[in-house]
Amino acid sequence: MADRAARGQAHLWVVQRITAMILALAVLVHLITILLAVRGGLSAREILARTQGSEAWLGFYVVFALAAGLHGAIGLRNIAGETLGWRGRGLDFCWLGFGLLTAAFGIRAAFGLYR
Repeated sequence: MADRAARGQAHLWVVQRITAMILALAVLVHLITILLAVRGGLSAREILARTQGSEAWLGFYVVFALAAGLHGAIGLRNIAGETLGWRGRGLDFCWLGFGLLTAAFGIRAAFGLYR
């Protein structure tokens, strides 16, 4: 049983690091894009006109939202475990649900940009 828990922790550690790498790249692309657009004199309306209908930007922001949701949920799960002693399979599923719900909000916003 302890071996299974250790493997689970190792998997979460790997997912946390992978989502961190995705987020680092996504935040960099997002901020550079915003800075270039604003420095180029584009208004919010013009930026939205350029992103609407773009499958590439939709895919980018869906991946961004999923990575953020999972990364945050795993981090909050670890904080709750370390500081409050919360443990167990049910809580793991609760944190996963929280992460997916958070990601769903981001994905909904991405679809708003797409339409």
